[in-house]
Amino acid sequence: MKYQGSCHCGAVRFSFEGEAITKGLRCNCSICARKGALMSKELIPSDKFKIEVEGGALSLYQFGAKTVKHYFCRSCGIYTFHESASRPGHYRLNLGCVEGVDPLSLEAEVFDGKHLL
Repeated sequence: MKYQGSCHCGAVRFSFEGEAITKGLRCNCSICARKGALMSKELIPSDKFKIEVEGGALSLYQFGAKTVKHYFCRSCGIYTFHESASRPGHYRLNLGCVEGVDPLSLEAEVFDGKHLL
């Protein structure tokens, strides 16, 4: 399926192809627990993921070992996606940013990122 998404202000937009979104993923690491976003369960490879950014709005946050790249919009502050540490070049998306997806209606699995390192 083809999907589109964006941050709240629209300065960071993305599109991708993937399986139908029927479940989400939550992580209990320190940043994910604080942001509370439901992420895509499937990893999206970079060749199926297109990012469009206006005026340098995409910003990067890393912490700890700096293996995961957490991206957010510097204009509205919304976490849009991150690049996986376990599979560089693959992304998990904030399902709240994906058009036509209601993250509150999806079943969620929990990933134990808190004890990964």
